[in-house]
Amino acid sequence: MRRIIFGFSVILLINACASNIESNSETKNNINPKIENCPQEQIVSLPIVNKNENFYDRFNFHIRNIVADEDIVRFQTLKQDFVFCRSNNTWTVQPGTLPKELKPQENYIEFAQELVNPQFKNIEFQGNTYQYRFVRQPKFILGEDNNISRPDVTDPAKDAVIFELLIPNSTNPKRKTIYTLKDLQEIAVKAGYSATGNQLGFPEITSAIIYNERLWWSIGFEQGEGNNGIATIISYDPKTDQFNLIQPESLWFTQITDLAITGDANNPTFWMGTNVSGEGNLYIPAKGLVAYRPNSQNPNSGSLTTYTTHNSPIVGAIPDKLKLENDKLWVSSANGVCQVKWEVADNPESWSCWRFAPMAKLPQTTPIYRALTDKKSAESLSSGDTVEVLWWNPINYETRKGRYEVRYPQGFTVALDEGHSIYDLPRSLPPGKPSVYWPGFEWSWNGERFVRGFDEIALNLVGGGPQGISSSQLQPDIPTNWNVMRGDLELLNISAKSTNLKYYSGWVDDATLNPYLTVLPQIRPQNSQPNPLSKLGLEGKN
Repeated sequence: MRRIIFGFSVILLINACASNIESNSETKNNINPKIENCPQEQIVSLPIVNKNENFYDRFNFHIRNIVADEDIVRFQTLKQDFVFCRSNNTWTVQPGTLPKELKPQENYIEFAQELVNPQFKNIEFQGNTYQYRFVRQPKFILGEDNNISRPDVTDPAKDAVIFELLIPNSTNPKRKTIYTLKDLQEIAVKAGYSATGNQLGFPEITSAIIYNERLWWSIGFEQGEGNNGIATIISYDPKTDQFNLIQPESLWFTQITDLAITGDANNPTFWMGTNVSGEGNLYIPAKGLVAYRPNSQNPNSGSLTTYTTHNSPIVGAIPDKLKLENDKLWVSSANGVCQVKWEVADNPESWSCWRFAPMAKLPQTTPIYRALTDKKSAESLSSGDTVEVLWWNPINYETRKGRYEVRYPQGFTVALDEGHSIYDLPRSLPPGKPSVYWPGFEWSWNGERFVRGFDEIALNLVGGGPQGISSSQLQPDIPTNWNVMRGDLELLNISAKSTNLKYYSGWVDDATLNPYLTVLPQIRPQNSQPNPLSKLGLEGKN
């Protein structure tokens, strides 16, 4: 028997499993919204994290669920709702209403029991209830000490992820093998990786929808510490009693966060949010929003169009949840929400986007600092001004005292003893991102400046937490004196050895501010310019 040691990969799964929702992603009803049904404005403060939370969890705006009626569209996060009113295209922020079953499982024993013996979930179709779940083969065992173990598997073809479906009036589920460890090893070799070191991560169902009189599911999986899986869409046709699998080659090791389907039965387009994970890091941008059109002869191969923060107006790097409404597709992320006319998604004018923005009014004249732990202030902000809050970081780990990073239009400059180099793993980059590693690597170019969304920050559970840009040396157990974490960047000069930046943010003491949440329209630059790093990336390829 092999005992399962739970580490960071299980923490990832605990968080990821909370995103499951069973619904039809498409709304076709005639919508007639009434302005009197819009929710009243409220002041919803930026949450203060509990002792058992990480300091950056206050900025966890990842969307777990979308609820809509003819008046509003409600985007639910763990702690607050962002609500769009259809009648006048306005937004309000409301206290969170996310159902308990969609929140992360905090009870270890209940979580372990769910891994060993997953509960069936329901989806209604044509007046009947279908039940579905994933199981692992061979089965995991929960011991008396609440540790999970499983029999050793010597044949990778027998280490499998199985989908089970209970159809109406049936007591024995239909079983379909989604993939095996052997399958995972084979595609790893095809992709240029080693077959060794891989193991099947725990799977999860990220969407369950009805389209073209069939049931469809998208599949995610645990990643990190050797765990992995194969991006899969599975469908079941009640008329023929047949399963079908689609495993796009271009998405093999990419998690599908949600699924929507458009087009006719013979020429469908699969819209997917994408994400990858690593050790201690739940959210890493992948291919953004994907439109996949399978080849009629081979559904695992086809055309793939990507919409990322590097090549489109999309406001977030990791689409969490999608909702299809006639000719429009809602795309939500931890950084904001977009509504796009999916038939003309390649046209930037077909996108309407909004971003989440904590704001605060200054009650008094407030010192602003060039860097997080600076002792001497650089300037002062005027009493009564309203500032956008970009981040919070501790300056003392024991007292939890810290500072807010706020947008500062005048900006500061910084010289860094770090330049640019060619990124070693270009195939892992989001489409449109130049293969150049530099101090602002986690920022994206918006046509005017380098910007960084909430979901472009690597929220590491290890390695000192989120990383920004600093001219100081990093020291263990001491807060780094970050110059900038999320502020916009202007690249003044860069070489192989140094970088000069202007950053449009500064830091203020947290006792001064009481931030509240708002939603702002995303404004695109009028005279968009090419990414200045693109030329460096092309030079590196020659």
